[in-house]
Amino acid sequence: MSYQVQIADTDHQFEVEADESIIDAAMRAGLMLPYSCRSGTCGTCMGQVMEGQIHYPDGLPPAIDPDQDGEGKALFCQARADSDLVIQVGEVREAGDIQPQRLPARVERIEECAPDVRRLFLKLPRDKRLPFLAGQYIDFLLRGGQRRSFSLANAPHDDEWLELHIRHLPGGVFSGHVFNDMKEGALLRFEGPLGNFFLREDSDRPMILIGGGTGFGPIKGIVEHALHLGVTRPMHVYWGARAKVDLYLDELPERWASEHANIHYTPVLSEPAADDQWSGATGFVHEKVLADHPDLSGHDVYMSGPPPMINAAREGFIAAGLPADHLYYDSFEAAPE
Repeated sequence: MSYQVQIADTDHQFEVEADESIIDAAMRAGLMLPYSCRSGTCGTCMGQVMEGQIHYPDGLPPAIDPDQDGEGKALFCQARADSDLVIQVGEVREAGDIQPQRLPARVERIEECAPDVRRLFLKLPRDKRLPFLAGQYIDFLLRGGQRRSFSLANAPHDDEWLELHIRHLPGGVFSGHVFNDMKEGALLRFEGPLGNFFLREDSDRPMILIGGGTGFGPIKGIVEHALHLGVTRPMHVYWGARAKVDLYLDELPERWASEHANIHYTPVLSEPAADDQWSGATGFVHEKVLADHPDLSGHDVYMSGPPPMINAAREGFIAAGLPADHLYYDSFEAAPE
């Protein structure tokens, strides 16, 4: 059996199964309600049941008292619907709506994608989840107060693990540890989510998404989130790399383009190797974007990657008519060692 949930004072509604939490159903529908622990112990997800009936499968959770329960307040990470509902709760729509947390995480899996790129999959404690917007990043907390920032490469609805793409930088304190010493099962600490690079869901403009190197990671998260939401506006994904080996997940954007008529994918190599037998686009990725889209006045542009790419692209895109407030970027600044 399923029920309809309406968020008061909005046009947002979604379907919830009888044995499913309100939070899980909202996320399945592409809506983000505030949450943190997902276990009923923190109170972040508390809202008001305006109409309808709920129950808690394991009794009243720790973060709500009987008086609050009697007033119609509810913890939506634990609440199950017994009827159609109208609820009042603040939706997460901007980065400022999410409070960064400091959390531990265990390295669940390490995958080698290219000679200098690894995918890291992190598992949070069983009673914790990290609310985030597609494209945001986290800071690893290292000894001596040092921090290292890495973008999240998974979408918010797919949060069983946190996925990061790590490039090995010469002399890099954290990346060197990942490549030389880190084992599955290692324990890390981080703070997040952070940053204002995320999908703007309220726009209907065609999107151009550009990743330089491992800047493909947050672009991946944004595209996967857009697909989960059912976004149908055009999305043209560009991936700039040196040689073919650096397109370490090339089959993924190829599949997006083959399965979705609104997605196009163009890889661009700046220094293809002799044995790459490359017949695709070459040169700087932002120049290929401008060649394909000489008028950017009607687009939203998302780009992530090294500062030289960001700086050159920003200047060229503004000159091509892109409004500055429709340019969203994440510059991968290397931390000084």
